[in-house]
Amino acid sequence: MIDRLMATLRLWFAPQRLRAEGSTPDYRFSLANERTFLAWIRTALALVAGGIAVDQFLTGLSWGVRTAISVAVLACGALCAFRAVSHWMRCERAMRLGEDLPVSRFPVLLATATALAAVLVLVAVVLGRGR
Repeated sequence: MIDRLMATLRLWFAPQRLRAEGSTPDYRFSLANERTFLAWIRTALALVAGGIAVDQFLTGLSWGVRTAISVAVLACGALCAFRAVSHWMRCERAMRLGEDLPVSRFPVLLATATALAAVLVLVAVVLGRGR
């Protein structure tokens, strides 16, 4: 398990190693893969900004609720950024090897976590205004 993790990290920080695998795909597909990566990074940045906003601007909430929601949203942002790199690498490798693109459950997990955070903020705001 550690060896696999180290090999993955080496590819993350030296993606030129992918050139040794398979053949070069059509550049349009590689560029589309990169645009998808950048979209995931924008999502991660938006989540980080949202986590900071919850902490800084929802001061009417109790410290514990505000911190819990903020930490959850920030953790989703960090996870999204790491997943973006992983998915980019997996797709690039699959294209080079002529394999099917990898499937991922991450979009549904991210959407569920984001919706849950939104509901928690909504409930906290509504209950917080009743006091």
